[in-house]
Amino acid sequence: MQMFDYTAGLNEEQKQAVLHKDGPLLIVAGAGAGKTKTLTHRILNLIQGGVLPKNILAVTFTNKAASEMKERVRALLEKEGVVLGYGNEPFIGTFHSLGVRILRAENEILGIPRHFVILDQSDSQSLLKDCLKAKNLDPKQFEPKKFRNIISLQKGQGVSVEKFYAEHSTQGYFPRMVAEVWREYEKRLISEGAFDFDDLLLKTLLLLRGNKEVREKYQELWKYIHIDEYQDTNSVQYELSRALAEKERNICVVGDADQNIYSWRGANIRNILHFEKDYPGTKTILLEENYRSTQNILTAANEVIKKNKIRVPKNLFTVNGDGEKISLYEAYDENDEASFIAEKIRNLSENGVRYGDIAVLFRANFQSRAIEEAMLSAEVPYQVLGVKFYDRKEVKDTLAFLRVSLNPGSAIDLKRIINVPPRGIGETTLKKILAGQKETLPPAMKKKLADFEAMLLRIREKALTLKPSETVKIILRESGMENKMSLGGEDEEERLENLRELVTLASKYDMFPPEEAIHRLLEDAALASDQDGMMHKKDGDVVRLMTVHAAKGLEFDTVFITGLEDDLFPHRSMDQSNAGSEHKEEERRLFYVALTRAKKRLFLSYASVRTIFGSRQVTAPSEFLEDIGEELIEREEGGGNERRGKIIYF
Repeated sequence: MQMFDYTAGLNEEQKQAVLHKDGPLLIVAGAGAGKTKTLTHRILNLIQGGVLPKNILAVTFTNKAASEMKERVRALLEKEGVVLGYGNEPFIGTFHSLGVRILRAENEILGIPRHFVILDQSDSQSLLKDCLKAKNLDPKQFEPKKFRNIISLQKGQGVSVEKFYAEHSTQGYFPRMVAEVWREYEKRLISEGAFDFDDLLLKTLLLLRGNKEVREKYQELWKYIHIDEYQDTNSVQYELSRALAEKERNICVVGDADQNIYSWRGANIRNILHFEKDYPGTKTILLEENYRSTQNILTAANEVIKKNKIRVPKNLFTVNGDGEKISLYEAYDENDEASFIAEKIRNLSENGVRYGDIAVLFRANFQSRAIEEAMLSAEVPYQVLGVKFYDRKEVKDTLAFLRVSLNPGSAIDLKRIINVPPRGIGETTLKKILAGQKETLPPAMKKKLADFEAMLLRIREKALTLKPSETVKIILRESGMENKMSLGGEDEEERLENLRELVTLASKYDMFPPEEAIHRLLEDAALASDQDGMMHKKDGDVVRLMTVHAAKGLEFDTVFITGLEDDLFPHRSMDQSNAGSEHKEEERRLFYVALTRAKKRLFLSYASVRTIFGSRQVTAPSEFLEDIGEELIEREEGGGNERRGKIIYF
């Protein structure tokens, strides 16, 4: 078979990264610089050079990115005539799926169920609500979400509940309260055989740190390690990478300090800035050629980001040509701004631009209301990113049946579905069941409970022997959900369609052995990101509305960036201390990320008056707009400025 030259389509810097083999490698990849292409070709080159595929690890942050990387690696290998045998594939996944892989494999050492439950954020919040009640705290006064955020940040910094309790249980009222609630939360997680998102990383790190034999096992398995989006790693992810790479030191990280926008959830920009100190002898390669955007968009992005001091200097360029100028619209208020956007999108659509190639980005979620109203009025189809397919009630119910059948100790799943659809098992009965008082139930209730438990046993048996798609069908039939929904109205029909879509999604895992397939399905469902919801939209030709944070990693032909006003974008810092300058730099990086999502057309807008918290306020244009040269800008006329007059700034 004639081999193809897989380096032919790479630029010189990409080629250097692909052909580098041993030792630490830092790839500083600007937005749209082809980092996924570089990583996938590098993996191919390692395999062609004699490295066993199973000895390669590639970690990224979202299921969407991991799926894309898997598909591209598979396509490259097939083109080269390389067929991967089962059990000899590279591990390509998210940090969380990596944690699941290790924890499940080492469950006996850890003393945890093999079929442990992974709590998503809403499950975790629900469990914390119960913990607050157990500590006689009112969940309405003490929000479970706030406790979840505090615990999540601590776990992301490598802090265990034992360490936190030892340090805070004798401090002020609120730290003591968090320590007590966290300890109760941890106790319940253990009793239910469950992990939350952060446990998947922290427990894995603690295992590798504390067990030399297990640590060496995975160091021997994954001899070539790749970490994507390294600028977004938190303390635990950083330490996890080091623990796996410390023996061979064949670690390749890819990232861009200019795209670090998640410090609020623990991402540490210094991880990428200090990589060369952490790994002496690092080879550093800069990817500056952009394959996504026009030069006008890149020139604006370069001018905006160069004001930051905490960064690796670089200058994005492209051979795509200058392209259209950047549109700038000064609206009277948020309604005028939204109307302009909706009307402009209608015009673009009439001129052949697909709705699905357009995104509207905003800094804060509240901005979507006015935009949605304008979209509805203009009859522009849209989707607000943030409603995950796996978060829909009927989908969560179905997966809860599956989870509790495999792990009967999962009280959170049992509470969710014991009366779905209604089978006459009420709250009082449920409390007795959870308290271990089943023998006190009346005979008729015992019979209902016995039938329910028998159904779960049948589901478990099928889950461990049949394909996942067949198992999901059986759950819908056995539980009575399918029958109930088929007799309902339009809403019930839509829910049933979602469950049929779940069967289709489950069929993607049918190629794996049944038990592994079920694990993969449940993992992907629990770890799905907002972006994954885009993959399950029946009609993909809709305008996407999302925050700039949610847009990270995505690209669109046409992008609208809204609300470019001081105190909104850049967003006002809640911290007036020394961290203020770092906050401003992160806001600038966020704007840079927003700009570089656009491929062909970029529309910027701001309102002279905006209603915030019920109060109409005069606003000033964002300071970021001053960084974009007038030669790149085309100002939009008309709209609210003609109808309602302009605000004069002094």
